[in-house]
Amino acid sequence: MSYTQMGAPVEFNGTEPFGGDGATENLNQWYQSGDQAFILVASCMVLIMVPGIAFLYSGLSRRKSALSLLWVVMMSFSVIVFQWYFWGYSLAFDPSNNGFIGGLNKFGLRNTLAVPSPGSPLIPELLYSFYQMMFCAVTGALVIGATAERGRVIPAMIFIFFWATIVYCPIACWVWNANGWAFNYGVFDYAGGGPVEIVSGMSAAAYAMVLGKRHEKMMINFRPHNISLITLGTILLWFGWLGFNGGSAFGANLRAVMACWNSCLTAMFAAMTWCLLDFRLAKKWSMVGWCSGTISGLVAATPASGFITPWASIILGVAAGVICNFSTKVKFLVGIDDSLDVFAEHCVGGIVGLIFNAFFAYDWIIGLDGVNAEVTGGFPNKNFKQLYIQVAYVVACLAYSFVVSAILAKAIDMVPGLHLRASEEAELLGLDDDQHGEFAYDYVEVRRDYLAWTPAAAEQKADGVQIAPQHGISELAEMNGTRSSAPSTPAEQPIVAEKTQ
Repeated sequence: MSYTQMGAPVEFNGTEPFGGDGATENLNQWYQSGDQAFILVASCMVLIMVPGIAFLYSGLSRRKSALSLLWVVMMSFSVIVFQWYFWGYSLAFDPSNNGFIGGLNKFGLRNTLAVPSPGSPLIPELLYSFYQMMFCAVTGALVIGATAERGRVIPAMIFIFFWATIVYCPIACWVWNANGWAFNYGVFDYAGGGPVEIVSGMSAAAYAMVLGKRHEKMMINFRPHNISLITLGTILLWFGWLGFNGGSAFGANLRAVMACWNSCLTAMFAAMTWCLLDFRLAKKWSMVGWCSGTISGLVAATPASGFITPWASIILGVAAGVICNFSTKVKFLVGIDDSLDVFAEHCVGGIVGLIFNAFFAYDWIIGLDGVNAEVTGGFPNKNFKQLYIQVAYVVACLAYSFVVSAILAKAIDMVPGLHLRASEEAELLGLDDDQHGEFAYDYVEVRRDYLAWTPAAAEQKADGVQIAPQHGISELAEMNGTRSSAPSTPAEQPIVAEKTQ
């Protein structure tokens, strides 16, 4: 059953603060079951983005740290679930009089049940809080990729808890809380160009800056170790993003359909654009380029897909593909080892999408959810001030997220025992071995150190002679206690080789 009027299906008249007594009355009476079912499914779709990010990051790294990236991403989800239940939701959405951060009236989900949600009267607040938790989890998973191949995992988990508290929650409050300054300023940010995309890119850059660059000699001939994993992660992200953007209409309505259409259009045109730009240099068609373009397009669609038309989404896809592709060079200019290009794809893509809202947002697109009546669009509705509103919001998100994240990372790094950076030996060995003692690719009859494999020599080595890997890196030879030799000849050490699993 649908409804004909603008606004909520049924006027809410429950009792505060919970919305009623579930033991004596049906608290679902004010909501459509289809809307609730849709947002529950969308929440599960967004959850799939977390392992999608894990696979993406793992594939982009080298083999010896592939498992470590899986671990930090999935463990960051565990941390965020606790943080969001504990006080994260309250800090972001408690309707206090503070326009910058919420209070603690909803600590531990207190007073959170059947009242209409802060985001839309179409769904209850308890469902809204669950859906928004997935947004925080995805953002944290994106940020934690800054640890790639050189960051210790426990300090990173401590960072992600406090980062969610003092970086993500305040900016989410700015734009999505009814009392937030950006919300009342009139910012157009549909599904998180600020809290999710700009924050993830700038926070990852700040963490990488404090962490420092990877060992230069380890970067020789660096390539992603598993493009199949990168592709799998991208597809999971694409699937989840339809729940991310489609679900941000907070109901099974035409605005959700429009957001899904726009997301796919933007992603695919950005993917084609990125591949063409890469082809001009390598004269090869890159699968990694397709994945990078798809993600940059989905990022740009995040703040814009619920505001703009499909034809504008095509323009947005091309613009995001070009701008994000060239932005991958920024890390070399500023000297920050953003190893997984979180800044170039997420921060820059989010900025592009937010600015596009000023030029292409239509009031009739906004009203497709059946709730937001008489909301003025951007330039098409002669609302020319929207441009500087969007720019001011972008600048605020950039400055706050980078500065606060950098200060937090440095503060944790200064605590005895919580230094962020792994040792040089650990980096050479790989974080899988150093931090976890487990391996992404570990088979019973195969030596764990696959780099020790060498072409068969003319003569078989005697029993008890260990071939130690050098990889052309003198430090690794010294660490193994072996003498350096010509690059084509492995060092030999007359000791009894350890049995491997």
